[in-house]
Amino acid sequence: MEIVLNTVKIFPTLQNRCYFCMPKILILYMYNKLIFAFLTAVVFTSCMGSYNIEGTTDVSRLNGRMLYLKVFTENDMQNIDSCDVVHGKFHFSGSVDSAKLGNVFMDDVRLMPLMLEAGNISIKIDQTGQLQLSGTPLNDSLYQFMHRYDTFQQQLAELEHKPYQGIMNGSDMQQVMKEVNEEAFRINAEIDRLVTGFITENIDNALGPGVFQIVTSGYQYPEMKPWIVSIMAKATDSFKNNDYVKLYVSEAQHFQNLQNGLETPPNQPQGVAQQQPGPQETPTASTGAAQ
Repeated sequence: MEIVLNTVKIFPTLQNRCYFCMPKILILYMYNKLIFAFLTAVVFTSCMGSYNIEGTTDVSRLNGRMLYLKVFTENDMQNIDSCDVVHGKFHFSGSVDSAKLGNVFMDDVRLMPLMLEAGNISIKIDQTGQLQLSGTPLNDSLYQFMHRYDTFQQQLAELEHKPYQGIMNGSDMQQVMKEVNEEAFRINAEIDRLVTGFITENIDNALGPGVFQIVTSGYQYPEMKPWIVSIMAKATDSFKNNDYVKLYVSEAQHFQNLQNGLETPPNQPQGVAQQQPGPQETPTASTGAAQ
């Protein structure tokens, strides 16, 4: 009788039915449906996870400033949390249904990227410009990638000083520029291999599109560079349908059509050639991911 009373409380519309008259198989069927509904709710809840981000910094100008945690959604960067830096410490927390790339901003300046996933995440920003990221599997992997990527970027930055050093030393500038371009080509090839390999290895998890966003967001304008064409040729549907990837590829193809005269810029008459901006010309210019 107790079971019947509890069932009546859950389903008051069934109050006048005689459960003792119901076939056992029907009672079992209703019981199984209740169990299935309960398990479904448990599984759905378990898909949600909580992240806890603890940050520290010894950059004095960050003290008292507001930091923002942003994610790319609806074709734009959106704030999902904010906090003040107090005595060199800051904190974000929230829930996430699936891993995704997040970015810590101060005003419109991105300080560092990270992977939003369930768990405790630790980040550190020091005054030398070094960033540390750890605490969860995806963030550990992202930090290793960022460390290698930044090392190559620093090597390219150092190359920019070599022509000026050559002038000061009275070196043969033609030879200096030849060496600079050869070294830049080598470094850019290394960056291409690093980026292409990492994204390909993580094509079906959040790190793939996340690193794609990190690298391409530093470009002056969207462009279908060779490494991007290579990745898109073997990318899975989940990667291609990522909001950021889809938008970037669309904009890059649109820009390429404008350069090739296949499309006309808005508010411009047909047949009028428009001059499009080209890549920034530097001694280290190449088609690598770093440019």
